[in-house]
Parts: sequence; C-alpha cells; structure tokens
Amino acid sequence: MSSSTSNHRHSAPPHPAAPLTPYGNRPMVTPIVHAVNYEYLNFEVLRQITDGEVDGYTYHRDDNPTVRAVEKSIAALEKAEDCVVCTSGMAACTLVYLSYLRAGGHLILFHDIYGAHYKVSLILERLGVEVSWVNAADWRTLSDHIRPNTQMIFMETPSNPLCKTVDIAQVRQMADTVGARLVVDNTFATPYHQHPLELGAHLVVHSATKALGGHNDLMAGAIAGSKEDYDTLWFTRQAIGTTLDAYSASLLERGLKTFPLRAERMADNAMAVATHLAQCPGISNLHYPGLPTDEGHAISVRQLHHGFGGMMAFDVGQTQEDAKRFISALTTIRHAVSLGSTESLICIPFLTTMLYMPPERRTSFGVRPNSVRLSVGIEPQDDLVADIDQALRQIGNHP
Repeated sequence: MSSSTSNHRHSAPPHPAAPLTPYGNRPMVTPIVHAVNYEYLNFEVLRQITDGEVDGYTYHRDDNPTVRAVEKSIAALEKAEDCVVCTSGMAACTLVYLSYLRAGGHLILFHDIYGAHYKVSLILERLGVEVSWVNAADWRTLSDHIRPNTQMIFMETPSNPLCKTVDIAQVRQMADTVGARLVVDNTFATPYHQHPLELGAHLVVHSATKALGGHNDLMAGAIAGSKEDYDTLWFTRQAIGTTLDAYSASLLERGLKTFPLRAERMADNAMAVATHLAQCPGISNLHYPGLPTDEGHAISVRQLHHGFGGMMAFDVGQTQEDAKRFISALTTIRHAVSLGSTESLICIPFLTTMLYMPPERRTSFGVRPNSVRLSVGIEPQDDLVADIDQALRQIGNHP
C-alpha cells in the first residue's frame, strides 16, 4: 500500500492508440465497432484468440475494441493495471459484489452512499450475505463493526450526498485485520482529485455516467484495479452480459479528452460557490471538503489534489417547502438528478437519490428533508453566485 502527497501533479493519461489504417497512419478517434460477432480466418486464429495468445474479438458480450480502448484510458487515469467497463455505475458495483462476496460472508456499507445500494443489499441478503450499515462520520470506530467473516468494506469518499470524508488508508488498515477487500467509489472525487488505489483501496469504482462522461448523454460504470481483478470481473461481466455498447464507449472516450479541464473548472467554481454559501442567511449545515470549517477538511487536504471537487450539500431554510421554493427559483442551476456534468445540477436527496430507502433510513445519518445536493458545473462563477442570491431573495432568505 502506497500513499500520495498533496503536491503531486496531475498528468493526463496517454490515449490508447487507434489501429493503423492500411496507409500506416492512425485515426484521431477510436473507431466505433458495432459488430456483435467476428469472422474467423481459420481455426488456428480462433484458438489463439480464445487461448489469449493474441488480442482478438469473438463476440460483443466478451469484449469490444471500442470498449477496450476506453477501459485502458480509465485505468491510466486511476493508475490501475486494468479496468472493466459496464453498462452503469450500479452494474459496476453489483459486478464487484457478485465477484467477491460469498454466502455466509459479511459486507460493510456506509449509509452515505448512493441509495440504490440499499436495494442491492436486499438481494445480497437473500443470497446469504450479511450486511451492516455504518455512518461515514463514524469511520474511526469501524473496527467495532468488522467481524471475522467480513469480506468487503464498500465506501464513498467524499460521500453521497453529504460529502463526508473518510480516511482511505486508515480504513484499509482496519480491513487488513480480517483480510477484507476495500472498495472505494470515486465518483464524487474523480481521479483528477483522488487516487484510492494509491491510498490503499483494492478496487475503485465509478459511475462513468457522471464526471468521466460529463455531458448527460451516456450511462456507464467502471471498475479499476489489478490485472488479476480484471480477469475476475471480466468473467462476471461476460457471464451476466453487462458489456457496454460501442457507441456509449465512444461517447465516454470523447468525454475523457476534456475531463481534466472540466474537473479543474468544477473544483474552482465549487470552492467559490461554497465560500459564498457559507455567508448566506438561510443556508445551514453546509458540507464541502474544501472549506476549512468542514469536519473532513484535514483528511481532504491529505487525500485530494488540485482542489476538492464539484460536489456539496447544504440545508435551505427550515422545511422541505423552503428547499423546493429555492430550487424552483433557480434559473442557471438546473433541477435534475445526476452529477459531474457541464451544467450545474441540484436536487433534494430525500426525494430523489435516496428514494430507494425507507423514509426513516433517509434521515438516520444527517440528511434532512430540506437538504439539497449541488453538483457545480463549468458555468461562469458570477452567474452561479448571482443565481443563488436571486433565488434566496425570492424565498425571503437573502437581503
């Protein structure tokens, strides 16, 4: 397990080389290969492909050259040996669960993760997996929840939706006491700001639908790790058939070309917006890792680089109706789920991302009915601040 330092510089990953044309040059864009199947020149070529002696393709559920290109790009971003891409972020998480959990084993989940994990946890419990839920704010006492049969700890940092920060290296040490696998969802932080594998995670997962794609036009998931993990995860993906389609892979690769620029702008904008919100009447319980007053700021300074990401959460007024009126008054910031896009997006988690959970579970770890989650985009900072101010004025919470 290695660690990274706060002054390490970001460098864009090398783009995988597209295949040569008959004339010896290369296209600037990886070709979109829509083929479902491939003709074999002879049985010896078939044997070489299936035995892994040569790179080749047989059937789309197994592999696709366009998908493989984007897998290599994401692996480079996460400083991983390889990467498996699939049809959605939750498909990626489910691939991890199905590949590494066994009946009789124990899974630790933080309450502070995307709400759909709750539904998956119900399926896992039917399959004989024991599941425990822990508040991300209580990560320091995680050892109290680890059992001899704990097989996996799955976490987000910063967390969804309250942007709580968890020390990855410390949790890895706790996981090692029983040989549990540590999986970190890096969707909020993105590989521009955080490299969980360097901090001790065994695997890192993404909803590539979000900042990696960045344009609200594709759905994909990614899992980065070792070559051995690639083989294990590939087996599960091939078996259940969640290989990404070639067109979505092409859109994802296009998004990755501007990802560092977008991530930098989002972090700069978010810092400006959070700093402004901290001074606004009617705004409370503001969570942004970049603010010195944030509970996880010290850990964030160690774990995150080039800023603190584009995600934050805060409460508006006293009631959910206050939050609804605030969101309805916004004109630049869009009322929509998802995150990490070029547009700034805002939602009430209690009514959207956490809708999968029973009502009592939605508020058990700090989310309130009037809590909002803001994903800051790449718009001009002044436009975002002005939009927040005019919306607060309309609901009577700003001079």
